[in-house]
Amino acid sequence: MDIARYLGTIELLCTGDFPAEHGGTDVGTGPGYHVAALQTSGDFWDDDGTERERTEEQYEADRDGLSERLTRRWGPPQVLSLASVLVRAESGEDIPEPWASLSAHVPDLHLWRSPETDRWVALGVSQWDKELPFQLLALVTDIDPP
Repeated sequence: MDIARYLGTIELLCTGDFPAEHGGTDVGTGPGYHVAALQTSGDFWDDDGTERERTEEQYEADRDGLSERLTRRWGPPQVLSLASVLVRAESGEDIPEPWASLSAHVPDLHLWRSPETDRWVALGVSQWDKELPFQLLALVTDIDPP
């Protein structure tokens, strides 16, 4: 894990303009938010579950390590479960992006409000399905969590 590079990416996301339309990275950007994949694992199509479990633990440890650095800057994070957001979205409630999309593949987020930019900053570990790669995601948005 390259903490210095990841912190630099988060800083750029915090200070950069949000796009007017959806697009940008492979993970997503849109009006009012940036989502960036800081790191992406390999897939698990031929895995017996051992490598997947080890990778999940490593990605959570990497998130926690990066979270410690951001905690020094902004204080302890709020841990936000996205499970209820997913249930609400699946029930037809209109959940704003990026929260609706994230709830489909990120179980929880470490969340801060940056006093310098008044933007929400979050870290999460994403996995769309058990055979697919893990991603360590950084989110920066001015859209309040639901």
